[in-house]
Amino acid sequence: MPEGRTRAGARTQGNNKKKERWPYLTADLPGVGGRIKAEPSHFEVEEIPLYEPSGEGEHVYVRLTREGLTTRELQLRLAELFGLPPSGVGAAGLKDKHARTTQTFSICLPDPRISPHDVARKVEGALPVRVEWAKRHTNKLRTGHLRGNRFRVRITEIPLDRREALRRAEAIAEALRERGVPNYYGEQRFGVEARNAERGRKILLGQDEPRRGRWTRRLLLSAYQAHLFNEWLALRIERELFARLLEGDIGQVLATGGLFEVRDPEAERPAFQRGEIAYTGPIYGGKMRRAQGLPGELEREVLEREGLSIELFRRATLRGSRRPGRLPLPELRLEPHPEGLQLEFTLPKGAYATALLREFLKAEGGSP
Repeated sequence: MPEGRTRAGARTQGNNKKKERWPYLTADLPGVGGRIKAEPSHFEVEEIPLYEPSGEGEHVYVRLTREGLTTRELQLRLAELFGLPPSGVGAAGLKDKHARTTQTFSICLPDPRISPHDVARKVEGALPVRVEWAKRHTNKLRTGHLRGNRFRVRITEIPLDRREALRRAEAIAEALRERGVPNYYGEQRFGVEARNAERGRKILLGQDEPRRGRWTRRLLLSAYQAHLFNEWLALRIERELFARLLEGDIGQVLATGGLFEVRDPEAERPAFQRGEIAYTGPIYGGKMRRAQGLPGELEREVLEREGLSIELFRRATLRGSRRPGRLPLPELRLEPHPEGLQLEFTLPKGAYATALLREFLKAEGGSP
């Protein structure tokens, strides 16, 4: 099937603060419109842990279900509740505020007299959350300590009759199973009207006030790095290179995260088609491993368009990394619902459900 080549709308360029938009992979298939997150119960996400707590250690792992709070807000409130600095509470990843989220936090409580049961009761009594369980473990939860996330999402207010909505959605689902999913960062990463990405750009160029706190500065720079990755992925889709593994790509074994240079695309193609490996895109930084050949040219083109150099990232002490550009979608269930359509799927850590859902909606403003 052909890949989408048209822009979904304007992309941020330089100081332009228009809302982020990148091309659909399924631009050849009409969407269903509608809304997601009309209420938090319409967007459920459950974190898949990397490991289970051992039952002993200095940290108490607390599994929570909550609505209306960001991960950062909950971290700060847990730290305050137990008289700890913010660093005393760990989490494996950031979750959306406008969702029903089940996520694990670690709380540094070395005193063995503090039982997990008491911690659970204290948390549930003080915060608007439901505690699923609490257990002790030896280490703090850190970013990336998860396998992925399970999603159950309802699309409502669809302006089509049920039969046509289901027909369109099934065609898009089949195309994504075949083509894979563009691993775009979701718009929530960039803030309202992409302001976080624009602020990050100013920090990188030395045009921003230096009084920002370390956490905020890191957040804004990361948003701009994410914007640049999306620019690169959009370019790859536009050049009809999304479904191809190229010589010079930096590949990744998805099961382990290991990186390697693609020297023989034909030899790697079976693993690529099975979804075992993926090519990666740039999270620009001074220590980032760079692609070669045509993939390297695409990475340089993005920097040139933005008027940037790698040296700017070094000065900002951004190391950089790589991120898969194409994700397999082995698990995707689609079924009609009295309020519209319901989708269930699993994505690896770092992937955004909204990057998949926008392919179904194809409607500006479909995702808050």
